[in-house]
Amino acid sequence: MVTIHLTDKKCVACEGGIDPLTPEQIVPFAAEVPEWKIADDKKSISREFKFKDFKEALVFANKVGDIAESEGHHPDMEVGWGRVRVTLTTHAIKGLHDNDFIVAAKVDQL
Repeated sequence: MVTIHLTDKKCVACEGGIDPLTPEQIVPFAAEVPEWKIADDKKSISREFKFKDFKEALVFANKVGDIAESEGHHPDMEVGWGRVRVTLTTHAIKGLHDNDFIVAAKVDQL
């Protein structure tokens, strides 16, 4: 059996019409991105990254933006002095989709 990691996958367009991942479906995805926090309502995941200053935080945010553009799936980001909080959700289905975890795994590689 061949295991395909999230970082080897590509996001697929999600325009709605499907259900978000169930809590049971989230478990194996979350195991691949263990530093990401699943929201209590199970509708988003987020992670805060720390940096030595604002400039490094901006550089990182731009790299996240590059991943988002490449994948066609865009997180919400909050940039502050020495930190970037990245939050992923799939707005079209008001919850989590495979795409959220794919982008999270790719961000973790930065």
